[in-house]
Order: sequence, then C-alpha cells, then structure tokens
Amino acid sequence: MNARYNMGTVLWLTGWSIQDSVFDRLRELLPDFHHATVDYSDANTPESMLLQTELAAESLRSSKGLCGPLLIGGWSLGGLLALRLAANGLADGLVLFAATARFTRPKEEADRGWADVYVRQMIAGVTKDREAVETKFRQMLFTDAELEAGLDKSLPPSCSWTISALIAGLQILRGNELLSQLKQIDCPVFLAHGTEDKICPHGAASELASSLPHAVLHTIPFCGHAPFLGREEEIVEQFRRWWHEQSDYRNSASI
Repeated sequence: MNARYNMGTVLWLTGWSIQDSVFDRLRELLPDFHHATVDYSDANTPESMLLQTELAAESLRSSKGLCGPLLIGGWSLGGLLALRLAANGLADGLVLFAATARFTRPKEEADRGWADVYVRQMIAGVTKDREAVETKFRQMLFTDAELEAGLDKSLPPSCSWTISALIAGLQILRGNELLSQLKQIDCPVFLAHGTEDKICPHGAASELASSLPHAVLHTIPFCGHAPFLGREEEIVEQFRRWWHEQSDYRNSASI
C-alpha cells in the first residue's frame, strides 16, 4: 500500500443537488487517506445512480491491498446510498453526515423524516423551475443563525445536476429504506448530525445510533443539515479519534 495513504480510502457520496466539491476541505485535512468519489450528477434513473455507487465501491474493495480499508462517507442522500452499500458488505466503515435509513415517513414519525407528499412536490417542481426548488432546498440546509453567518455561501454553485439526476435522487429518497437491514451492517459507523436539522431531523440519527451495532453519534448543537460545512476541523478531529479507536477492526480489515 502507498505509505502516503496508510489510513485507508474514503469514497465520498454527496447530497442531493450538491457538487462533490463540497467535501474538498475535508479531503484537504485528511491527506493520509486516499480519496475517491462517484459523480452521479447526470444519472438518468434511480437504478443507474445506485449502480454507479455499487460499481465504484466494488472496484475499490477489489484494490484494498493498495488503498487499505474502505470507508464510505455520505451526506444526506449520499448517506442513504452509503448505508445501502454497507448492507451489501461493501464497506469497512461509514462516515455519515445528516443521514437517515428512511427519508420519507408517516405522520407519526415526523421527528425522523419528511412526508412523502413533500418529496413528490419537489419532483413536480424540478420539472417546472429547478432553480427555485434548489434555492429553497439550500436555504433549508441551514439554521437562521447559519444563514446570517453566510454559511450558505460556502456551498458550490447550484444547478450543476441534470434534471433527470435530480428526479432520480428524489425517487431514491422516496423508495429506498434501510431500516430493515441496519442490524446486518457490522462495520464501525461514525455519525455527525445537527440538532436543528430540518431535512433529516435528529431523531433519524438517534434511530441509526440505536439500531446500528457499532455506531457512534457526534451531535452538534444548533446545527442544521450540513454538519461538516464550516466545521471541517472539528469533524476531522472527531473522525480521526474515532477511526484510531477502531484500530483492532482496521487491522483485521486490512488483512
């Protein structure tokens, strides 16, 4: 294995409508990891988006001897995709930001997700005025205090995904649930979630932490749906501490 990447590989999976460059600062702070990504911003269907992530993870898993254990870092939609890959045995560890095992929820589970009707409205809106839908979504990523601090200005430019990819991502959020498969995810999982998340409520993180066999939840007070943005140094410190604590698992996964 290249000595420079002695900690392993991170496959980054971004959130709905957001360019992968949103992770650039995290990658800069983790130079001892190999970094890979999947660009599903032009996926034509939900199936093609899912297949892209599977093929990328399988390719990296086949080269573990060169790049060490494979961690999958996922934000929001990317977190759901990461959980799916881990359930299929394609991850040695997960790093999840504002993630959920089921995005759409019935009314009685509003503390853990959105009603399906809201996602259907977004799908309809994307075909009419995708810029308006993305603008509203981006504002919802942050608390009022975060918006006042200009944290939204740290996001990459909008309108970078194709309309078909936007719809595919929303359809995955509507149709995929991993709740029934969480117990079979036996790799270590690091969760970072804001208490004021309006898109994936903190209740979804608590559900993940209690359902995954080897999960650690890092809760960030007064934080919205982008718990790493503007807090990269804090997140990396917490992540490194967690990953070092997994040394026994990491050593066995590298064999």
